[in-house]
Amino acid sequence: MSETTASAASSASGASVAPVASASPSAVVAESATARGRRARIALRALQVALALFFGAASALPKLIAHSSATEIFADIGWGNAGMYIVGVLELAGAVALLMPRLQSVAAMSLGVLMVGAFLTQLMVFDGQNAATPVILLVPLALIAWARRGQNAELTLMLRREG
Repeated sequence: MSETTASAASSASGASVAPVASASPSAVVAESATARGRRARIALRALQVALALFFGAASALPKLIAHSSATEIFADIGWGNAGMYIVGVLELAGAVALLMPRLQSVAAMSLGVLMVGAFLTQLMVFDGQNAATPVILLVPLALIAWARRGQNAELTLMLRREG
């Protein structure tokens, strides 16, 4: 990056940056870190959308329309239709909240708690059959909760102001 380009970039972004020589390795690292950060944010957002679609369409919808596969599972668990509808509503609410900026971290943590419950249920009731699915879903949910953890402070401040 030439001195002219560096000064133009710093004046465009509003930051004061000292001119950097064109062969400076720190300029390349700074540019790549910014590009890497942007790609990471896009990838995280894509992951959130994919999980929201999964929880909303593939997981909550069969429970909310009382599909036979969901009713059989909840009958085996012993929760019946009421438990099925409650879990379906919680999954749908979590899916929607994953797409809302201030609620993303809380939604990921809440869905993570549901996945821990699903894992334990799979182990205790179904002898571990399909127990890997909730664990696999727990990993990206934990990543989202950690990456968006700063939003928890914003949400707390907002709730304190309103309350």
